[in-house]
Amino acid sequence: MGEFRRSTVLPHLEVRGSCRRNTCYRPHFHDTFSVGLIDRGSSVFTGSPAGAIRLHPGDVVVIPAGHVHACNPDDGPWRYRMAHMGQEWAVSLVSRGAANRLLSGIGVLRRDDLHQRMAAAMQTVFADAEPARIEAEFGAALAELGAAAPEHLVPSGTDSALRLRLRPVMDRLRGDEANPPLDELAQLVGMTRYGLVRAMRRATGLTPLAWRQNARIVRARYLLRTGVPIADTAQELGFTDQSHFHRVFRAHVAVSPGAYRG
Repeated sequence: MGEFRRSTVLPHLEVRGSCRRNTCYRPHFHDTFSVGLIDRGSSVFTGSPAGAIRLHPGDVVVIPAGHVHACNPDDGPWRYRMAHMGQEWAVSLVSRGAANRLLSGIGVLRRDDLHQRMAAAMQTVFADAEPARIEAEFGAALAELGAAAPEHLVPSGTDSALRLRLRPVMDRLRGDEANPPLDELAQLVGMTRYGLVRAMRRATGLTPLAWRQNARIVRARYLLRTGVPIADTAQELGFTDQSHFHRVFRAHVAVSPGAYRG
């Protein structure tokens, strides 16, 4: 069960509220800056080299764009809210120092006041408030998040030089309708197929196939938000049929394309 609300005046801002009982997310990344609020129940965050992090009601999770993660319920119902926003917009609302801290990695903050502050900002989207009020609320909330010391911090660990070397592979994965053979991808960057898989994991946190699937779902979310029909979205992204598209989309977003499109 989930509800999405998008700002009618700030198209780069989307909020969702959801309740889950079963594992619903595979490891994934967003192209947005995201903030999650744990409202009820226990859940487990994965994506940290140090191991899983247990999340509790009142926790706030800050996730910069491109960071691979997954969060799933531990036992019983789990209720949470997420705000996804353009990363450039988010950092424009705060000081440079706060922006650097917010982008330093995935942070878990364990303070009820921060949870309440971000919840109030999210509510302005559900209420379809005026742009100035939305920006003021999000700016104040993000500034407080940027000033707080996280209980847990998962550094980005991004190898920028390796990502630059792998750019031809990622461009091919993003652009091809069919899944390119690993041998062809490896030849683009002078690696063996096994070396490429290891390099992609180190640079992005995902295998080439998993990265391609995630990139397609990021694009699918954009197309659906802008009103493109589900069938046309699936076709444009090279899915063999709509049922396949539904399965992959649900594994990444935990709702069907129809529910997401609204």
